[in-house]
Amino acid sequence: MRLFHDKGYDATTTREIGAEAGVDAALIARHFGNKAGLYVAAVRAETGEQAPADLLTDGRVGALLARADAQGPGPVYRATVAGEDDVAVLAILREQLGDRLLDPLRSRLTGPDAELRAQLIVAAFAGVVTARAAGTLQTLAQAPPGEVGRLIDRLLRTLDDA
Repeated sequence: MRLFHDKGYDATTTREIGAEAGVDAALIARHFGNKAGLYVAAVRAETGEQAPADLLTDGRVGALLARADAQGPGPVYRATVAGEDDVAVLAILREQLGDRLLDPLRSRLTGPDAELRAQLIVAAFAGVVTARAAGTLQTLAQAPPGEVGRLIDRLLRTLDDA
C-alpha cells in the first residue's frame, strides 16, 4: 500500500512491488491474478473488517475524492465504469464495490427502487473520480477537490430522497 499511496495505482508496477517485498513479481500473478487483485487484497488488509460509512455520510465523499486525487482512481472505481478482463479479479472487485460502497447505501436507502438508487450513487461518484483522473473534462479535473466534493455530495443526496 505504501507504493500505491506514494506513486498512485497506475504508476506502481508489479516489478516494484516484488522488489520491495523481496519476491519475484511472478508471485503476484500467481497469488493475486494481477496488480488489481493485489491492490484489492492490500485494501482489505488496510481497512480490515471495519464497515465503511456510506457515501451520503457527511465528509465521506470529500475524503474519498481527496484520496483518489492523491493516489489516482484504484481498480474498484475503474471496474465500476470500465470493467475488468480477468473474471476472477472482477469478482473480487465487485465484492469490494459491494462491501465498501453499495452495502452501506443499501442499509440506508429504502423503497422499491433503493437498489437502483444505490447503484446510481456509486456509478455517479466513480464516474466523477475517473473523469477527474482522465482530465478529459478539464474544468472538472482542475476544480478544487473541496468544491467538487461539495457539488457531488449535493447531487448524490438528491437520490437519497427520491
